[in-house]
Amino acid sequence: MDMDLLTLLVITLLFLFLFLCVQILGATRNNTKGFKDYPLVGTLPEFLKNRHRFLDWSTQVLRDCPTHTAVISRPFRLRGVITAHPGNVEHMLKTNFQNYPKGDRFIHLLRDFLGQGIFNSDAHLWQLQRKTASYEFSTRSLRNFIIDAVAFELRTRLLPILAAAAESGRVLDLQDVLERFAFDNVCKVAFNVDPACLGGDGTAGAEFMRAFEDAAALSSGRFMSAFPLVWKAKKLLNVGTERRLRESISTVHQFADAIIRSRLKSKEEEEEEEEEGEEETNDLLSRFMRSESHTPEFLRDVVISFILAGRDTTSSALSWFFWIVSSKGEVRRRIEKEIETVRVGLGDGAFGYEELKEMHYLQAAITETMRLYPPVAVDTKACLNDDVLPDGTRIGKGWFISYHTYAMGRLESVWGKDCGDFKPDRWLQNGVFRGESPFRFPVFHAGPRMCLGKDMAYIQMKSIAASVMDRFQIEALGKDTCPHHVLSLTLRIKGGLPVRVFPRLRHV
Repeated sequence: MDMDLLTLLVITLLFLFLFLCVQILGATRNNTKGFKDYPLVGTLPEFLKNRHRFLDWSTQVLRDCPTHTAVISRPFRLRGVITAHPGNVEHMLKTNFQNYPKGDRFIHLLRDFLGQGIFNSDAHLWQLQRKTASYEFSTRSLRNFIIDAVAFELRTRLLPILAAAAESGRVLDLQDVLERFAFDNVCKVAFNVDPACLGGDGTAGAEFMRAFEDAAALSSGRFMSAFPLVWKAKKLLNVGTERRLRESISTVHQFADAIIRSRLKSKEEEEEEEEEGEEETNDLLSRFMRSESHTPEFLRDVVISFILAGRDTTSSALSWFFWIVSSKGEVRRRIEKEIETVRVGLGDGAFGYEELKEMHYLQAAITETMRLYPPVAVDTKACLNDDVLPDGTRIGKGWFISYHTYAMGRLESVWGKDCGDFKPDRWLQNGVFRGESPFRFPVFHAGPRMCLGKDMAYIQMKSIAASVMDRFQIEALGKDTCPHHVLSLTLRIKGGLPVRVFPRLRHV
């Protein structure tokens, strides 16, 4: 009897083994479209194999799918959809917006770092911050404040650093320089504080920036974890990457909290000065403090979110821009010619808002850079209720859904056969910059959560690019080889962007 049971058990196990083999072989042979889905483990084997090259791997998968949309599944009931289909993007970001919030999973993964800031909140908290920020971003005074802050940082720090590098012939890491520039600039706009991270002493600011960078990368790494229990266990035990993350976040919070405490202490003095007719402070933190009473912790979350938006995105876009322009002589010459044309009549003064508006080809070149190298390569939402996407893909309640901006910039169905080419002219109509549908080009998001700082970001990037190219020629050391990227919360160049700087003869 025992032998019969043992035989039956062996036969049963053998049958199950053969069944799994058939299923796995079937998945490998027949699932030629989309992510390979294996029994029990879903797409985990392929994910682990390609995690180090996630963007390129997932882009190829979506490119091969009929509607550029694929279902992905992992153990522990983690299922989702990744799409590069413009119709699906419009559906989730606008048409059925209420069904696709950030969601608990996304918020939980980033809560330690971003808290309840505008990029990591839903419902009332998001609406409150959105309402305050949307009003302030529409004011001319803030636009002028940002232009003045950029001009000051250019005149006193960035341009002198580039001039010194041109004179000495030393190699600069331009990505690092641009990140420091953006950090100083956004701190001035958000805090009304100058950390002097680019040049000067700036020790505390430099420490904050390093910690901020580590916190962003380590928080992003949670999304790439094969098993969420692993990072949760590390956090509980305070070991490995989670210990480093906790230390980095502590540094970020200490720096931000010190500034916020100082600003809250001086709030009454500023209000008294305003009553006496003094000009009110224009930085964003002051605007949030004036809107209504917030806790110091909430203000800290607001500030950290603005630093993420203002430092990491613009510096990412400009780093890739200067690498591309370095290898595209014709593009560089056309930008230089446009700058010279705009400068006529301006003399040696700084570019103002009206002059920057006239630089259509420069804006097209920056935009084309972001099409191929979007600062935020992938963004993720949650699905509240079962739904069917416009391309027919079914998505279940509790699934996640990601729109893949990096892949969208590389699709023939969206941009034509020349989608892989760098062509700023695709953004021009009769020499004037012409934007695209944000659902085809969701670099600045779209729908109700459309980036409020889009226009300000273009002003900053055009001001920096024009001022630098007006005086210098930037030569990337590896200009003919595409740099590897680092996928953090934003898309950075791995190892930085080493460049040489040469003076350029200006024709004023």
